[in-house]
Amino acid sequence: QVQLVESGGGLVQAGGSLRLSCFASGLTISSFAMAWFRQAPGKEREFVAAISWSGRGTGYFDSVKGRFTISRDNAKNTVYLQMNTLKPEDTAVYYCAAGVAGVSTRSNDYEYWGQGTQVTVSS
Repeated sequence: QVQLVESGGGLVQAGGSLRLSCFASGLTISSFAMAWFRQAPGKEREFVAAISWSGRGTGYFDSVKGRFTISRDNAKNTVYLQMNTLKPEDTAVYYCAAGVAGVSTRSNDYEYWGQGTQVTVSS
């Protein structure tokens, strides 16, 4: 059974940092592109960042470029999202996803999803 389990969310003040982790079981992430999406209350799920299976290719949502960094450790079957200079508008549930299609901004291109971790940024 495939499971993606996110951790590292929490409450932080604006300007602070958090590091999210996503541990995969039941699949080997080295065969998948990995991504982070987020969903704020009352809004649609949106793409945040993605990384290719090798780690050499990455993509980011414009509003997080320069603040967020996605990385992966295939040996640990884990992907990370380092979030710096957090803003209240970053408040959302953050989801980890895995897909065989490669780096994509579209949620439909990812077959496996975690349950999400809450990130709350106070002003």
